[in-house]
Amino acid sequence: MNILYLGSNSGTSGQRKAALVRLGHRVESLDPHTLLPPGRILGRLVGLWQWRTGSLGLTEIVRRRVLGSLKAGQFDLAWIDHGDLVGARLLDDLKARIPRVLCYNIDDPFGGRDRQLWRPFLRALPGYDLVVVVRECNVQEAYDRGAKRVMRVFMSADEVAHAPRPLDSAERERWRSEVVFVGTAFPERGPFLAKLARLGVPLALYGARYERLPEWPTLKRHWRGGGTGPDDYAKAISGAKVCLGLLSKGNRDLHTTRSMEIPSLGGALCAERTSEHLALYEEDREAVFWATPEECAAKCFALLADDAWREQVAAAGRRRYLLHPWQNQRVAASILDAALADSPR
Repeated sequence: MNILYLGSNSGTSGQRKAALVRLGHRVESLDPHTLLPPGRILGRLVGLWQWRTGSLGLTEIVRRRVLGSLKAGQFDLAWIDHGDLVGARLLDDLKARIPRVLCYNIDDPFGGRDRQLWRPFLRALPGYDLVVVVRECNVQEAYDRGAKRVMRVFMSADEVAHAPRPLDSAERERWRSEVVFVGTAFPERGPFLAKLARLGVPLALYGARYERLPEWPTLKRHWRGGGTGPDDYAKAISGAKVCLGLLSKGNRDLHTTRSMEIPSLGGALCAERTSEHLALYEEDREAVFWATPEECAAKCFALLADDAWREQVAAAGRRRYLLHPWQNQRVAASILDAALADSPR
Protein backbone atom coordinates (compact mmCIF):
# COMPACT_ATOMS: atom_id res chain seq x y z
CA MET A 1 0.00 0.00 0.00
CA ASN A 2 0.86 3.68 -0.21
CA ILE A 3 0.83 4.88 3.39
CA LEU A 4 1.04 8.42 4.74
CA TYR A 5 2.77 8.27 8.13
CA LEU A 6 2.27 11.30 10.39
CA GLY A 7 4.59 10.75 13.34
CA SER A 8 8.08 11.22 14.66
CA ASN A 9 10.91 9.77 12.63
CA SER A 10 12.78 8.93 15.86
CA GLY A 11 12.07 6.77 18.91
CA THR A 12 9.48 4.02 18.83
CA SER A 13 7.44 5.95 16.26
CA GLY A 14 10.34 5.88 13.82
CA GLN A 15 10.75 2.16 14.48
CA ARG A 16 7.08 1.52 13.67
CA LYS A 17 7.45 3.46 10.42
CA ALA A 18 10.51 1.36 9.53
CA ALA A 19 8.52 -1.81 10.26
CA LEU A 20 5.87 -0.74 7.73
CA VAL A 21 8.61 -0.30 5.13
CA ARG A 22 10.04 -3.74 5.92
CA LEU A 23 6.57 -5.17 5.38
CA GLY A 24 6.80 -3.95 1.78
CA HIS A 25 4.65 -0.82 1.93
CA ARG A 26 5.56 2.51 0.35
CA VAL A 27 5.63 4.99 3.23
CA GLU A 28 5.83 8.76 3.04
CA SER A 29 6.39 10.29 6.44
CA LEU A 30 5.84 13.74 7.87
CA ASP A 31 6.76 14.59 11.43
CA PRO A 32 4.17 17.16 12.63
CA HIS A 33 6.60 18.58 15.17
CA THR A 34 9.09 19.49 12.42
CA LEU A 35 6.37 21.52 10.70
CA LEU A 36 6.29 23.97 13.61
CA PRO A 37 8.60 27.00 13.93
CA PRO A 38 12.17 25.72 14.47
CA GLY A 39 15.10 27.03 16.47
CA ARG A 40 16.48 26.34 19.91
CA ILE A 41 14.69 29.16 21.69
CA LEU A 42 11.58 29.45 19.52
CA GLY A 43 11.23 25.67 19.38
CA ARG A 44 11.32 25.49 23.17
CA LEU A 45 8.66 28.21 23.44
CA VAL A 46 6.48 26.35 20.93
CA GLY A 47 6.85 23.17 22.96
CA LEU A 48 5.82 24.97 26.16
CA TRP A 49 2.87 26.53 24.34
CA GLN A 50 1.75 23.10 23.17
CA TRP A 51 1.84 21.65 26.68
CA ARG A 52 0.20 24.64 28.35
CA THR A 53 -2.57 25.40 25.82
CA GLY A 54 -3.26 22.06 24.16
CA SER A 55 -1.59 23.21 20.91
CA LEU A 56 -3.81 26.27 20.50
CA GLY A 57 -3.15 27.56 16.97
CA LEU A 58 -0.45 24.95 16.33
CA THR A 59 -2.76 22.32 14.88
CA GLU A 60 -3.79 24.79 12.17
CA ILE A 61 -0.14 25.40 11.23
CA VAL A 62 0.37 21.63 11.00
CA ARG A 63 -2.82 21.24 8.99
CA ARG A 64 -1.84 23.75 6.34
CA ARG A 65 1.67 22.36 5.96
CA VAL A 66 0.52 18.74 5.80
CA LEU A 67 -2.10 19.53 3.15
CA GLY A 68 0.45 21.47 1.16
CA SER A 69 2.53 18.30 0.91
CA LEU A 70 -0.24 15.93 -0.24
CA LYS A 71 -1.41 14.96 -3.70
CA ALA A 72 -4.93 13.76 -4.44
CA GLY A 73 -5.29 10.00 -4.69
CA GLN A 74 -1.74 9.38 -3.54
CA PHE A 75 -2.40 7.25 -0.44
CA ASP A 76 -4.40 4.15 0.45
CA LEU A 77 -4.14 4.65 4.21
CA ALA A 78 -2.96 7.26 6.72
CA TRP A 79 -1.26 6.11 9.92
CA ILE A 80 -1.27 8.82 12.58
CA ASP A 81 1.22 8.01 15.32
CA HIS A 82 0.60 9.73 18.65
CA GLY A 83 -1.84 12.32 17.25
CA ASP A 84 -1.13 15.19 19.65
CA LEU A 85 -0.85 17.73 16.79
CA VAL A 86 -3.55 16.34 14.50
CA GLY A 87 -6.76 18.25 15.06
CA ALA A 88 -10.28 17.45 13.91
CA ARG A 89 -10.04 19.75 10.86
CA LEU A 90 -6.91 18.05 9.54
CA LEU A 91 -8.45 14.64 10.18
CA ASP A 92 -11.53 15.61 8.15
CA ASP A 93 -9.27 16.80 5.33
CA LEU A 94 -7.31 13.54 5.37
CA LYS A 95 -10.50 11.46 5.33
CA ALA A 96 -11.69 13.38 2.26
CA ARG A 97 -8.51 12.33 0.44
CA ILE A 98 -7.53 8.94 1.91
CA PRO A 99 -9.81 5.88 2.20
CA ARG A 100 -8.75 4.88 5.73
CA VAL A 101 -7.22 6.86 8.59
CA LEU A 102 -6.06 5.22 11.82
CA CYS A 103 -4.31 6.44 14.95
CA TYR A 104 -1.84 4.46 17.05
CA ASN A 105 -1.28 5.99 20.48
CA ILE A 106 1.36 4.46 22.74
CA ASP A 107 0.68 7.01 25.50
CA ASP A 108 -2.26 7.34 27.89
CA PRO A 109 -4.30 10.27 26.55
CA PHE A 110 -7.24 9.45 28.83
CA GLY A 111 -5.29 9.51 32.10
CA GLY A 112 -4.43 12.43 34.34
CA ARG A 113 -0.90 13.07 33.12
CA ASP A 114 -0.31 15.60 30.30
CA ARG A 115 -4.03 16.40 30.17
CA GLN A 116 -3.73 19.60 28.08
CA LEU A 117 -1.46 17.94 25.53
CA TRP A 118 -4.21 15.59 24.39
CA ARG A 119 -6.96 18.14 23.67
CA PRO A 120 -6.54 17.95 19.85
CA PHE A 121 -6.39 14.15 19.91
CA LEU A 122 -9.53 13.83 22.03
CA ARG A 123 -11.47 16.23 19.82
CA ALA A 124 -10.44 14.35 16.69
CA LEU A 125 -10.97 10.89 18.21
CA PRO A 126 -14.51 10.20 16.85
CA GLY A 127 -13.29 10.79 13.29
CA TYR A 128 -10.74 7.99 13.10
CA ASP A 129 -11.65 4.77 11.33
CA LEU A 130 -9.57 2.82 13.86
CA VAL A 131 -7.93 3.82 17.14
CA VAL A 132 -5.16 1.57 18.46
CA VAL A 133 -4.27 1.67 22.17
CA VAL A 134 -1.84 -0.29 24.34
CA ARG A 135 -3.71 -0.28 27.67
CA GLU A 136 -6.81 -2.32 28.39
CA CYS A 137 -8.37 0.55 30.35
CA ASN A 138 -8.07 2.79 27.28
CA VAL A 139 -10.43 0.64 25.21
CA GLN A 140 -13.64 1.61 27.00
CA GLU A 141 -12.34 5.12 27.62
CA ALA A 142 -11.89 5.60 23.88
CA TYR A 143 -15.39 4.32 23.17
CA ASP A 144 -16.77 6.62 25.86
CA ARG A 145 -15.12 9.53 24.05
CA GLY A 146 -16.81 8.61 20.78
CA ALA A 147 -14.31 6.33 19.02
CA LYS A 148 -15.86 4.17 16.27
CA ARG A 149 -13.52 1.17 16.46
CA VAL A 150 -10.84 0.48 19.04
CA MET A 151 -8.11 -2.15 18.92
CA ARG A 152 -5.85 -3.01 21.85
CA VAL A 153 -2.32 -4.34 21.26
CA PHE A 154 0.64 -4.91 23.55
CA MET A 155 3.64 -2.65 23.20
CA SER A 156 6.34 -4.14 21.01
CA ALA A 157 10.06 -4.25 20.38
CA ASP A 158 11.70 -3.79 17.00
CA GLU A 159 13.19 -6.63 14.97
CA VAL A 160 16.14 -4.47 13.92
CA ALA A 161 16.69 -1.86 16.63
CA HIS A 162 16.38 -4.46 19.40
CA ALA A 163 18.10 -7.42 17.77
CA PRO A 164 20.87 -8.94 19.93
CA ARG A 165 24.25 -7.56 19.07
CA PRO A 166 27.76 -8.56 20.15
CA LEU A 167 29.85 -5.83 21.75
CA ASP A 168 33.54 -5.58 20.95
CA SER A 169 36.01 -5.19 23.79
CA ALA A 170 35.92 -1.39 23.73
CA GLU A 171 32.11 -1.30 23.65
CA ARG A 172 31.84 -3.85 26.43
CA GLU A 173 34.10 -1.75 28.60
CA ARG A 174 32.15 1.41 27.74
CA TRP A 175 28.71 -0.04 28.46
CA ARG A 176 29.50 -2.53 31.23
CA SER A 177 27.19 -2.34 34.26
CA GLU A 178 25.68 -4.49 36.98
CA VAL A 179 22.11 -3.15 37.18
CA VAL A 180 20.96 -0.67 34.54
CA PHE A 181 17.93 1.53 34.01
CA VAL A 182 17.57 3.50 30.79
CA GLY A 183 14.75 6.02 30.83
CA THR A 184 13.49 9.47 31.76
CA ALA A 185 13.53 10.44 35.43
CA PHE A 186 9.82 10.79 36.24
CA PRO A 187 9.10 12.07 39.79
CA GLU A 188 7.95 8.71 41.17
CA ARG A 189 11.17 7.05 39.99
CA GLY A 190 13.42 9.23 42.12
CA PRO A 191 12.50 7.82 45.56
CA PHE A 192 12.53 4.25 44.22
CA LEU A 193 15.96 4.52 42.61
CA ALA A 194 17.39 6.41 45.60
CA LYS A 195 16.18 3.63 47.88
CA LEU A 196 17.91 1.04 45.68
CA ALA A 197 21.10 3.09 45.85
CA ARG A 198 20.91 3.28 49.65
CA LEU A 199 20.40 -0.48 49.78
CA GLY A 200 23.68 -0.88 47.91
CA VAL A 201 22.40 -1.86 44.47
CA PRO A 202 25.16 -1.04 41.92
CA LEU A 203 23.06 1.13 39.62
CA ALA A 204 23.87 2.61 36.25
CA LEU A 205 21.34 5.24 35.11
CA TYR A 206 20.93 6.70 31.63
CA GLY A 207 18.35 9.31 30.71
CA ALA A 208 17.15 12.88 31.01
CA ARG A 209 15.92 15.04 33.91
CA TYR A 210 17.69 13.25 36.75
CA GLU A 211 19.26 16.51 37.86
CA ARG A 212 15.74 17.87 38.46
CA LEU A 213 14.90 15.19 41.02
CA PRO A 214 15.12 15.94 44.76
CA GLU A 215 17.07 12.67 44.99
CA TRP A 216 19.77 13.93 42.59
CA PRO A 217 22.48 14.15 45.29
CA THR A 218 22.02 10.41 45.89
CA LEU A 219 21.66 9.44 42.24
CA LYS A 220 24.34 11.68 40.74
CA ARG A 221 27.16 9.19 41.13
CA HIS A 222 25.08 6.50 39.38
CA TRP A 223 24.11 8.67 36.40
CA ARG A 224 26.06 8.01 33.19
CA GLY A 225 24.53 10.49 30.79
CA GLY A 226 21.38 11.93 29.26
CA GLY A 227 19.55 10.95 26.11
CA THR A 228 20.68 7.79 24.36
CA GLY A 229 19.91 6.98 20.75
CA PRO A 230 18.55 3.58 19.67
CA ASP A 231 22.00 2.05 19.21
CA ASP A 232 23.32 3.32 22.54
CA TYR A 233 20.13 2.13 24.25
CA ALA A 234 20.70 -1.35 22.85
CA LYS A 235 24.35 -1.31 23.93
CA ALA A 236 23.45 -0.17 27.46
CA ILE A 237 21.02 -3.09 27.78
CA SER A 238 23.46 -5.54 26.19
CA GLY A 239 26.29 -4.50 28.51
CA ALA A 240 24.28 -4.91 31.72
CA LYS A 241 23.85 -8.02 33.84
CA VAL A 242 20.40 -6.97 35.14
CA CYS A 243 17.97 -4.59 33.40
CA LEU A 244 15.27 -2.75 35.33
CA GLY A 245 11.85 -2.30 33.75
CA LEU A 246 10.27 0.63 35.58
CA LEU A 247 6.72 1.78 34.80
CA SER A 248 5.20 5.23 34.36
CA LYS A 249 2.56 5.63 37.06
CA GLY A 250 1.20 8.74 35.35
CA ASN A 251 0.57 6.65 32.25
CA ARG A 252 -1.02 3.81 34.25
CA ASP A 253 1.50 1.34 32.84
CA LEU A 254 1.22 -2.37 33.54
CA HIS A 255 3.98 -3.07 31.02
CA THR A 256 6.19 -0.87 28.81
CA THR A 257 8.22 -1.20 25.64
CA ARG A 258 11.16 -2.23 27.87
CA SER A 259 9.13 -5.29 28.83
CA MET A 260 9.70 -6.47 25.25
CA GLU A 261 12.93 -4.68 24.31
CA ILE A 262 15.03 -6.08 27.16
CA PRO A 263 14.23 -9.76 26.43
CA SER A 264 14.53 -9.07 22.69
CA LEU A 265 18.08 -7.82 23.25
CA GLY A 266 18.87 -10.84 25.41
CA GLY A 267 18.82 -9.01 28.74
CA ALA A 268 17.56 -10.27 32.09
CA LEU A 269 14.34 -8.35 32.80
CA CYS A 270 13.76 -7.29 36.41
CA ALA A 271 10.44 -5.42 36.52
CA GLU A 272 7.56 -4.48 38.75
CA ARG A 273 5.12 -7.32 39.41
CA THR A 274 1.88 -6.47 37.60
CA SER A 275 -0.98 -8.51 36.17
CA GLU A 276 0.30 -7.93 32.64
CA HIS A 277 3.93 -8.75 33.42
CA LEU A 278 2.76 -11.98 35.05
CA ALA A 279 0.73 -12.77 31.92
CA LEU A 280 3.68 -12.00 29.63
CA TYR A 281 6.43 -13.96 31.41
CA GLU A 282 6.72 -16.80 33.90
CA GLU A 283 8.11 -15.34 37.11
CA ASP A 284 11.66 -16.30 38.10
CA ARG A 285 12.07 -18.36 34.94
CA GLU A 286 11.55 -15.89 32.06
CA ALA A 287 11.72 -12.63 34.03
CA VAL A 288 12.12 -11.51 37.64
CA PHE A 289 9.50 -9.37 39.37
CA TRP A 290 9.21 -7.32 42.55
CA ALA A 291 6.70 -5.18 44.45
CA THR A 292 8.91 -2.99 46.67
CA PRO A 293 12.38 -1.44 46.50
CA GLU A 294 13.54 -3.94 49.10
CA GLU A 295 12.31 -6.91 47.06
CA CYS A 296 13.82 -5.40 43.90
CA ALA A 297 17.19 -5.02 45.63
CA ALA A 298 17.03 -8.61 46.88
CA LYS A 299 16.21 -9.89 43.37
CA CYS A 300 19.06 -7.85 41.85
CA PHE A 301 21.58 -9.20 44.36
CA ALA A 302 20.34 -12.77 43.77
CA LEU A 303 20.69 -12.41 39.99
CA LEU A 304 24.16 -10.88 40.28
CA ALA A 305 25.29 -13.70 42.57
CA ASP A 306 24.04 -16.51 40.32
CA ASP A 307 25.40 -16.27 36.78
CA ALA A 308 23.75 -19.49 35.62
CA TRP A 309 20.27 -18.46 36.83
CA ARG A 310 20.62 -14.96 35.37
CA GLU A 311 21.64 -16.33 31.98
CA GLN A 312 18.79 -18.85 32.06
CA VAL A 313 16.27 -16.08 32.80
CA ALA A 314 17.59 -13.97 29.93
CA ALA A 315 17.53 -16.88 27.47
CA ALA A 316 14.06 -18.08 28.51
CA GLY A 317 12.68 -14.53 28.38
CA ARG A 318 13.96 -14.10 24.84
CA ARG A 319 12.41 -17.42 23.78
CA ARG A 320 9.05 -16.35 25.22
CA TYR A 321 9.31 -12.98 23.47
CA LEU A 322 9.97 -14.64 20.12
CA LEU A 323 7.01 -17.02 20.50
CA HIS A 324 4.49 -14.19 20.78
CA PRO A 325 3.47 -11.35 18.43
CA TRP A 326 5.34 -8.65 20.34
CA GLN A 327 7.47 -7.51 17.39
CA ASN A 328 6.81 -4.30 15.46
CA GLN A 329 6.26 -5.96 12.08
CA ARG A 330 3.75 -8.47 13.45
CA VAL A 331 1.90 -5.78 15.41
CA ALA A 332 1.88 -3.39 12.44
CA ALA A 333 0.57 -6.15 10.15
CA SER A 334 -2.25 -6.95 12.58
CA ILE A 335 -3.20 -3.27 12.77
CA LEU A 336 -3.32 -2.95 8.99
CA ASP A 337 -5.42 -6.11 8.76
CA ALA A 338 -7.88 -4.62 11.25
CA ALA A 339 -7.97 -1.31 9.37
CA LEU A 340 -8.71 -3.10 6.10
CA ALA A 341 -11.28 -5.48 7.60
CA ASP A 342 -14.19 -3.15 6.80
CA SER A 343 -14.92 -1.63 3.43
CA PRO A 344 -13.58 1.89 3.01
CA ARG A 345 -15.91 4.80 3.73
